[in-house]
Amino acid sequence: MRRELVVATNNAHKVREFTRLFPGVRLLTPSDLGVAFDFEENGSTYLDNALGKARHLFSMIGRPVLADDSGLEVQGLGGEPGIRSSRYGSQPGGPKLNDADRCRLLLAKAEALPDRSCFFVCCIALVIEEPRFFTAQEICRGTLAHEPRGSGGFGYDPIVFLPERGRTVAELSDREKDRLSHRGRAARRVRALWRRGLA
Repeated sequence: MRRELVVATNNAHKVREFTRLFPGVRLLTPSDLGVAFDFEENGSTYLDNALGKARHLFSMIGRPVLADDSGLEVQGLGGEPGIRSSRYGSQPGGPKLNDADRCRLLLAKAEALPDRSCFFVCCIALVIEEPRFFTAQEICRGTLAHEPRGSGGFGYDPIVFLPERGRTVAELSDREKDRLSHRGRAARRVRALWRRGLA
């Protein structure tokens, strides 16, 4: 396995999570390479955004790139916030809401929902060289909590309750989250594909 990847994100939380999910691999960010990286996530699927992001950064640096796109889908809201999860409640071209404000907005919209089932989605793309890439998409099912709980994780983690654990994702240890989460599951599949591709 090549032991160095560039992660197509400016999100420090994601970098820390990927560092745990890709043990033994040195992860760099665009800023580590002095590259100003921005990508407009305007695809119609998580795969479009993850692979588009990875390919865009690869075209800039010519090195193996890891990228992901993820979201939360609430059944009773027709799949909202979905592919727009990171931009939920924000106006096009305007500033993004922070994690806490997005959680509050979603809980307010879902207040009277009888069906609070939801799931996280994560698609990971690893571009080794063009046109060679690996992708995997996984989900993590839960229910929407009635209020935020826990201080771990990021994004919508404090408001997604896992009935089998009796806790929100934000209340899990890093080890538990990595084993159960959508991103952890997708990362394991991509790592396996990468290993087989290099065998």
